[in-house]
Amino acid sequence: MAGYECVEAYATPHKNKQHGAGPSSFGSLVPSAFPPRTDRNVVMSFQMVDQDGNGFIDDKELQKALSSCRHNFNLRTVHLLMYLFTGTNTRVIGPQEFVSVYCGLQTWRALFDKFDRDRSGKIDASELREALQSLGYPQSPIIVELLVFKFDKSQSKKKAIGYDNFIECCLIVKGLSEKFKEMEIPCTGLATFKYETFMLTVLPFLIA
Repeated sequence: MAGYECVEAYATPHKNKQHGAGPSSFGSLVPSAFPPRTDRNVVMSFQMVDQDGNGFIDDKELQKALSSCRHNFNLRTVHLLMYLFTGTNTRVIGPQEFVSVYCGLQTWRALFDKFDRDRSGKIDASELREALQSLGYPQSPIIVELLVFKFDKSQSKKKAIGYDNFIECCLIVKGLSEKFKEMEIPCTGLATFKYETFMLTVLPFLIA
């Protein structure tokens, strides 16, 4: 499936129409169909795990489908993918969202490989900072150091993160950045949140 062209089928992560976070984050997903010209192998990966044929797959089924595409993730990362690409916490996705997830991961896999210059299967703080910058989410050195400290699971002296944790890190940075931008006073880097709005913005990323 590596040769599948995702440009036309790829949809950006779902954004709720409400301004800021709100109850819609816990809404239901509308049934969908595969976009035109979706690669047959991608369709088969979805249908293989959609055992009841209802057009939706849950978190464990998505985890299994992605593993068949050489994307092996823990359930927390799968939950974050589902939240970012559906805008809900129902933890089910349909064909259109599955294609978006698949194509998004193809892009992020290529990005990870680009900055994994020594081919160690990990990227360090400086490489992570470059990767986030290229995604349009520049971070200060201290933020990047905190991210690496959080997502490095090796406990080695040289802090670095693997692909699974890189994806989880990017999903959180991307999701929180986009939520912030929804509330930002234009071009100021400042935003005002009500307490409940703040909690509804952050909690989906904590409970994934």
